[in-house]
Amino acid sequence: MRLQIEQGGLLTTIQDLGRWGYLGRGMPVAGAMDPQALRLGNVLVGNNPNDAALEITLMGPRLVVADGEGLIALAGTDLGLTVNGHSAPAWEAHYLSAGDVIAFRGPKGRGCRSYLCLSGGIDVPPIMGSRSTYLRATLGGLDGRVLKAGDVLETGKTRLIRAGQGFFCPRELRPPRDGDAPLRVLLGPQDKAFTASGIETFLQSNYVITGEADRMGYRLDGPLIEHAGEADIISDAIPPGSIQVPGEGKPICMLADGQTTGGYTKIAVLITTDRGTLAQRMPGESVRFSAVTYDEAVHSARIEARAVEALLERRSAYRSRPRRSAPARGNWQVVVDGVAYDVRWEEIRP
Repeated sequence: MRLQIEQGGLLTTIQDLGRWGYLGRGMPVAGAMDPQALRLGNVLVGNNPNDAALEITLMGPRLVVADGEGLIALAGTDLGLTVNGHSAPAWEAHYLSAGDVIAFRGPKGRGCRSYLCLSGGIDVPPIMGSRSTYLRATLGGLDGRVLKAGDVLETGKTRLIRAGQGFFCPRELRPPRDGDAPLRVLLGPQDKAFTASGIETFLQSNYVITGEADRMGYRLDGPLIEHAGEADIISDAIPPGSIQVPGEGKPICMLADGQTTGGYTKIAVLITTDRGTLAQRMPGESVRFSAVTYDEAVHSARIEARAVEALLERRSAYRSRPRRSAPARGNWQVVVDGVAYDVRWEEIRP
């Protein structure tokens, strides 16, 4: 399928799950700000969970199918997807062919990022094993930049396109991004650089996302976090999700495009699953933090992995049925660390 970009949207880039294994060489991971939404969206259209898609921020692009056919699905925040002027539900696969127009009406709820996944994935040359766009280095994606009018996108080859039309992701398998639960963190690696009072302030206070919020990281405003001594350290590695606290005492959460090293003390690191939750928040919204154990962080990541597996299972069954038959109904079971969780859905669209 070949698509012509008529309008680029506010900030639309090509992203997959990122460029892992190169932090030691100074290359950020980049990739999707909400990885779980990307994984599930790719499954909806029959892709590998890591295939490249369009990450859309707030105001979506306008695209025309110039040639071919395929499936599309919007995963993440509902940005008001339309096909030929008609509303098309998020979290569902839609069939398109030459001449069809994809557009967006704007956010229909909380959140700011969505992923437009296309069957076959977006076909651009991989760099260091990833097709993700890293804007600060103008690398990856489409010439290392945001999409603009006149661009043309090609997708990879795929098959059984129509068989997946109408397949949707039940709410039980979607990541919970619209609540106000605390963001979960692992304390460290330099939590000893803060006083007990400073750590208590960090874990008991509300912080507001400032206007300095982008793919690199979010600056937060709120109560000052007290250091036990100097705020600066000899520069060391910054894992994705690190929360730095410079001398002024206000935290900075590093996200997908965050730098690889830095000299500010890091009070905590967001667990993997909650980086996507923060990435869906916007300036002016408040966040708070809760410390969890390593085992709890791993358990949360496994639940997300099992959700992808469950959706893959369901799509395999969906594709194997005659095209006009109804979606499967019933119970599915997801096992995490030996504990079985029931996942239920009905023969309705969410």
